[in-house]
Formats: sequence, structure tokens, C-alpha cells
Amino acid sequence: MSLVSMSKLLADAKRGGYAVCYCESWNLESFQAVVEAAEEECSPIIAGFNGGFLMHSRRRRAENLGSYAALGLTLTKARVPAALILNESASLAQIEEAIDSGFNAVMVENGGLELEDYRRMVRQVVAKAHRSGVSVEAQVGHLADASCNGRGEPTTPQAARAFVEETGIDALAVAVGNVHILTKGSAPLDLEALREIGSVVSVPLVLHGGTGIPLQEAGHLIRRGVAKVNFGTGLKQTYLAAVRERLAKYQEPMSPHPFIGIGGEDDIMVAAREAVKLKCQELLRAYGSAGKAGTEEQTTAGPRKFWN
Repeated sequence: MSLVSMSKLLADAKRGGYAVCYCESWNLESFQAVVEAAEEECSPIIAGFNGGFLMHSRRRRAENLGSYAALGLTLTKARVPAALILNESASLAQIEEAIDSGFNAVMVENGGLELEDYRRMVRQVVAKAHRSGVSVEAQVGHLADASCNGRGEPTTPQAARAFVEETGIDALAVAVGNVHILTKGSAPLDLEALREIGSVVSVPLVLHGGTGIPLQEAGHLIRRGVAKVNFGTGLKQTYLAAVRERLAKYQEPMSPHPFIGIGGEDDIMVAAREAVKLKCQELLRAYGSAGKAGTEEQTTAGPRKFWN
């Protein structure tokens, strides 16, 4: 099966009354975990990487985006429909590289940009992306950031509708009380604001900060137009907890090989992969996408033949 456009995945989700999860990856094991979870749950999936993290100022060396795009080639052999997204990038150069290297979806980050500059950039991205069959997500409003006590800016229906009409984007991320990097507890959402936005916007809605959204809210969100929910923080917490548990068994001068590289019961990479997979499966079930793969006709063409 080839990559399927994110636009089609979200359109199918809206028709089917479920949401597609974007489960963010950061290395090979986490990426494998996301794909395996989707295959075992027979669920469509959006996989990918965070562009802002890949070029973060605290990185000791620049990352080769092509290496991450190459992982996405494995999605052409996945047993479920999948899209590959470069998430939350504010760099036009990085986004253009992602489009050229095989990502079939991009999300343009609006942090630090004035609205008019952001609108102009999004239009540029849409023009290039749509020529290549690549879906574009953008954001109106700003999420609060729990890691630095950053305050949010809620999305208004008027601003959301105008931005969608002016840019031609395929999906809109909104701020309705959801919070970035919430490591404990949950964030109350403004469901009425979400309903109002969904009633005036023609494209599927996206919620970032999924870790802080209670799973029992899933049905309420879907009925108000949400077709994609992003998860990252909770997956990394799960990954680290599994590594910590397995690594506690290792004491020098024990052989390191059973703990990293052999792939057995004590391997920290296996433990982390399995833990993230189980967490992803929980999310897929909660948002109703489990069992939905294959319910729509899928393409069998090559990896750059995307659905529109």
C-alpha cells in the first residue's frame, strides 16, 4: 500500500465519525511502534516527526531531514493507510525540503510570526505543496505551553474562517484550551468554542496537545469537527519509563548486549518500542479509528501517487 494523503485520511474520518491520531516519532523505535500499533489495530495513522525539534537551537548538530524521510518509505509497505507529516515547522526552507524528500503532509507553525507574515508563508507552502500532492495544516491561535508557563491565544471562529478561505489549507489546528507539553493532569477544553469554529470552517479541525486531553472527551471532539489529534509528550514519557525500568537491571560489568541490540526481553529498545505501541493502541481505540483501515478504497500505486 502506498502513502495516502492526509486530506483523504481526514475526509474519511469525518465521514466515518472518528479521528485519526498523529503519533509523533523521534527515532526508529518510536516510528516502528506507531506503525505496528496501527497495523495491529487495523487503523489509519499519521506518522512523522517534529520539524521544530529537528532544527532546535539546543541540538548539538544539524539533522539530515532526508534520514527521517527515508523512514517514511516504510509506510509504502504498511498494511494500513498512512500519511507522513513534518509537524510544527516554522522554516520555509525545511518545509520545502520535506516536500521534495517525500513527506506527503506538512504543518506550518505560527509561533513567533506576525499574522500577515504567517498568512503569506502559508500561501507559499500551499502553492508548492499542492503541486506535489502534499497536504498542508496550519494553525490559528496559540496553545498555552506548560513547559514554560506560556499563555495561549484562543482561536476565534471569525479568524479561523477567514484564514482558511484566504490560504487554501487542508486542515486547521485550533486553540480551545488545549495545552502543549502538559506532563501531568489534563486541560479543560472550550467545547462550545470548538463547536462554533467547526460550524464555520470548511476543513477538518486538528487539536495539538493531545496528551492533556482526557480520552473520554474523544466523542465530543469528533462531533464538533475534530478529525486529527496530535500526541507526543505522553508517548515520550511512556518511552522513558520503559527504558528506565529495563535499564535498572543492568549493572557493570554485565554484558551490555542483552540490554541493547540483541532484541530480547531485557533490551531497552524493545521495551520502549512495545510500551509506545501499547500507548498508541489505546489512543487509536479511544478516537475510534481502530478497525477503520480498509473501509475506504485505497490506492496501490507507487509511493509518490497520492490521493487528492
